[in-house]
Amino acid sequence: MSMRMTFQKINCASILAVTLLVCLSAKAQQEETGVQAYKKRVLETTEVDLLSSYYGQDGNNAAVSGGVGTEELTDATATIVVAIPLNDDDVLTIDGGVSAYTSASSSNVDPFDGGRAADPFVASSGASASDLWSNLNGTFSHSADDRNTIWTAKASVATEYDYFSIGFGGSYTRLFNKKNTELSIKGNVYLDTWNAIYPMELRPFAAGGDGLNNFLFTIYGVDGNPDYNPDFSKFDNEGRNSYSLGLNFSQILSKKLQGSLALDFVLQDGLLSTPFQRVYFSDVEDSFIEGFQLADAIEQLPGTRFKVAAGGRLNYYINEFLVLRSFYRYYHDDWGINSHTLSLEVPVKLGSKFTVYPSYRFYSQTAAYYFAPYETHLSTEEFYTSDYDLSKYIANQFGVGVSYTDIFTKFHIWELGLKSIDLKYQHYARDTGLKADIITAGIKFVQD
Repeated sequence: MSMRMTFQKINCASILAVTLLVCLSAKAQQEETGVQAYKKRVLETTEVDLLSSYYGQDGNNAAVSGGVGTEELTDATATIVVAIPLNDDDVLTIDGGVSAYTSASSSNVDPFDGGRAADPFVASSGASASDLWSNLNGTFSHSADDRNTIWTAKASVATEYDYFSIGFGGSYTRLFNKKNTELSIKGNVYLDTWNAIYPMELRPFAAGGDGLNNFLFTIYGVDGNPDYNPDFSKFDNEGRNSYSLGLNFSQILSKKLQGSLALDFVLQDGLLSTPFQRVYFSDVEDSFIEGFQLADAIEQLPGTRFKVAAGGRLNYYINEFLVLRSFYRYYHDDWGINSHTLSLEVPVKLGSKFTVYPSYRFYSQTAAYYFAPYETHLSTEEFYTSDYDLSKYIANQFGVGVSYTDIFTKFHIWELGLKSIDLKYQHYARDTGLKADIITAGIKFVQD
């Protein structure tokens, strides 16, 4: 038995040695002749995406004014995304954008600065009525020679008038089963710092303030309860950190059917309250300046929040003209919110270049433990908010889009050929009365 095992070991060693010599010889011949095995580039040429959107909403439950008042807001964004192949395996993607908005509700952070009578249903025309948000992101992606392993690293920065954010993260993806199965894991960290801005009438009551002797009250006077004296103090911590972890499994089930499952975890800590959102208590007498009710307090929410979401996609290829794309997600957090999201999109090809894709999205959620409408909270509560984003509601969203694709990139601007154009309109409505319209557009160019 021992002689047989010894012979097997010698035989295996000989085969291994011969194989190694053959491989080294082949590699040496490739190096001498300059011949390398063919490897398809991950990204053939530089791609440029120009994206823009317009968002407009209206409603009567503004969180800035304690759950009542106008929610009118418009937002216009412009973004450019540039993907650059660094070599066969590596791609660098840089995207930057700006978002300019005007908000009737946020203008009422200081409702007394617009030269007109203060009213929660009328926008103030002062400095807080508009702002600009900007961001810059960079992502580096590397694919293994067999294209079965991909990892990415990314960093981001964003700024607005009342906060600054930096972020970083990465992902790892592995493909199996002749690329029919895909597993990925991703993680991100965002470190935010607020520049806390508080309702105008509360600022004189912070530590060291002059209270009712402030010019705001001496000029306008106080109606209702003349002894307005809120218990107000500024937040000690103006930082907010967010940590996320995501797992994804994707599987080609047949020639026509593909599915995926996703599981996401998010942990937030720090200042999770919005400093300029007012709250009115039912057990505190009301005070007014003109038609605007003075805040009893600002939103107070816990300093931590844990979120988990699980969902899946199922795409079915009906024929060369029609595809069915479906999505479902369940969400839960430790603030008491549970939600369900269901969406359906049906791209319909109209010839070789045009595709029309109608879509529908349904959403429902329960209310957070800490939500109550206008003048429902009690001053003895520890946490409170009247932000209707944390209320119980049902929302429906209908949309239709059209896409133009030219694989031959016949139209050119300088050295860039037009690859595709996308345009989409969506209408969103909550049963709380909030309505919004969204228009998005995208143009993709590729370098010749």
